[in-house]
Order: sequence, then structure tokens, then C-alpha cells
Amino acid sequence: MPGRGPLRSIAFAAVFLTASSAATGCGRGSDESHESGSPSPSSPPGTAASPSPTPTAFSARVKRVTARDLKYSWRKGCPVAPSGLRMIEMTYWGMDRKPHPDGRLVVNAKASGDLVKVFRKLYGMRYPIRRMEPVDVYKGSDFDSIEAGNTSAFNCRNATGSTSFSQHAYGLAVDLNTCENPYVYADGHVAHKDCRKYRNRRNDDPGVIHAGDRVVKAFASIGWGWGGEWSGAKDYQHFSSSGR
Repeated sequence: MPGRGPLRSIAFAAVFLTASSAATGCGRGSDESHESGSPSPSSPPGTAASPSPTPTAFSARVKRVTARDLKYSWRKGCPVAPSGLRMIEMTYWGMDRKPHPDGRLVVNAKASGDLVKVFRKLYGMRYPIRRMEPVDVYKGSDFDSIEAGNTSAFNCRNATGSTSFSQHAYGLAVDLNTCENPYVYADGHVAHKDCRKYRNRRNDDPGVIHAGDRVVKAFASIGWGWGGEWSGAKDYQHFSSSGR
């Protein structure tokens, strides 16, 4: 009809300008969000972007133990009584790059405070530990605990190849990531076939300990020595208060 043509043109122009303005505004808003760190356009108005999850903090609790708790690892005649031992329940950093709150380590009561400090340092450096269970989980079998790659401490047993008590029998030694850090006999033999590849200490897989690294220094900070520095046989998993 006469007179409606111009009105339709004006209306169309208004719609076009509105659409163009809205499109330009979205593009600019996206740029501004990227630069300022404000919520993306998909976020509801007035909401902030979700913060990154805070890493779980290290925690440790020292508990008393009884002979019942040490059914397989302690017996009468051991050089330290259950009353002289403690269970450290603590967080450790796993091979899966996640925190694990269920680590358990039985140690000499006198060393428990120092060892908490060491494992706090290991957690802070994200040193990965495969598992941390009392050797009683393996019915006192040091061999089975090693096969599992377990990190443990107290076990009333003799030192390897000796008739004398190991430092483990006093709760004054820790074996750390036992497969990645095997006991290597003087002739180069490793008893655990799945761990033999770690005889090559140039290996840099997660959990492998090297001379002078931060793990060795963490134990050295409390005066503990490392079996990787022995002459003859090398016990790369082993740290103790006496150095033996």
C-alpha cells in the first residue's frame, strides 16, 4: 500500500543496526573477558570463574601401637617393644600424581618427629611413592613387601646376609620405593626380577633415588644415611639413622 514502503525500510534498518550492535558487543566482551580474567560470556551475570582446586596439604598423625597391631612384624626378643614404636598416619604423593591420605609407617618413637619432617619435605617436592603400608600387611615378609613396591620401616628381622638385627628391627630405617630402588648385591644381582631394570642408576623414572638428590638430602637433614652410598652391595631403597 502507498506510504508503507519507507516505513518498512526504516524498520528493517533499525533491526539491522540492533543486530550488528549486539554482534559487535559480544565480540568485544569476549576480548575484555580474556584480558581481565572476568567470567566468560557463558557464565551467568555476576558470577566469578571457578578457582583452581587447592592441592591437598600434607598432614600427619602419630599414634601408639600395640603387639596386636604388629602381629607379624614383632615378637618377644625384638630389640624394641611396641611401646617404643609409633604409627605415622600421613599423606603421601602417589605415582598417579595425586595425594593419598592413607599412608602408614611404623617407626621408632624417638624418630617419629624427624621422619614426619622428612616426609613433609618429600610431599612438598612431589616425590612419588607407590604405596606406604606396614609390613604386617604382607605377614611380615620383606620379600613380598618389596615385590609390591612398598615403602615401610619397622620389621623385626636380621639385616640381609647377617645374623644381627637390621636397623628396621629398631624402627630406625625406612625402605623407600623398594622396586625403583632395589638392593643390588656386590655381584650385581637383584633378587626381584621385575626390579632388575632399576639396577641401571641412570634410570630417571619417577621414584628413582640418585646420589645427592633432594630425597637423599631430606634424610641427611635429620642425620640419616643412604644405602646407595655403601661400598660393595648397594641398598638404594634404604635410609637409616646409623647409615647401615
